Amino acid sequence: MISHEVDYRIHGADIQVLEVELDPQETVIAEAGAMVFMEDGIQFETKMGDGSNPNSGFFGKLVQMGARAITGESLFMTHFTHRGHGKAKVGFSAPYPGTIMPINLSEFPQGLVVQKDGFLAAALGTKIAMHFNQRLGAGFFGGEGFIMQRLTGDGLAFIHAGGTVIERHLHNETLRVDTGCVVAYENGIDFDIQRAGGLRSMVFGGEGLFLATLRGTGRVWIQSMPVKKLIQALMPHGGNANKEGGMFSSFLE
Repeated sequence: MISHEVDYRIHGADIQVLEVELDPQETVIAEAGAMVFMEDGIQFETKMGDGSNPNSGFFGKLVQMGARAITGESLFMTHFTHRGHGKAKVGFSAPYPGTIMPINLSEFPQGLVVQKDGFLAAALGTKIAMHFNQRLGAGFFGGEGFIMQRLTGDGLAFIHAGGTVIERHLHNETLRVDTGCVVAYENGIDFDIQRAGGLRSMVFGGEGLFLATLRGTGRVWIQSMPVKKLIQALMPHGGNANKEGGMFSSFLE
């Protein structure tokens, strides 16, 4: 299915809003609950599946729903279609502060592998499938990288990442990354999990016991603040608990 051609604009810096402009009969799909606003003429419908295969039967849609459940996403997706005249806009926001990345999937014929909670919205025609990492180590030690999503199509898709995003282009190189900081990479990049140095570094280094290792040639996107780190930092006994007077206040209690 050929993807719909949609125009877009991204507002804000830290807590961004994606604004998609639709022509009559154009459709954009999004995660349930991501919508912020929609103009007159746009109608939405919650459906099973991404709509990339309109001839798919009930069983096929059920399988796709099961795959989304495994990745931790909502079982349904919302389809926003412009049923009026002229142009109309619909806005989406991500569930936590970060950066919205527009990706033209036509540049990636083999698809793009994305963290399991990274998909925000896409033009109708984009296929969203489950991606299992084949490496055993990723399954045991790298929960963020074992079950991911694979996006394929020829239109625009929008991915959300936590904090700031860095794009790296590997040329038959190896890049080691915190297991939670991998946002996306080209299908074909090898993803594995390795120990973070020696025993002393693993126990006292503060960088975690394992690191994600990306090898090959292609583009890789890295986020500075994955949602798990954000939650840990904001917890009363998290990494920032002893900063800004937290240590002294604990003595006063």
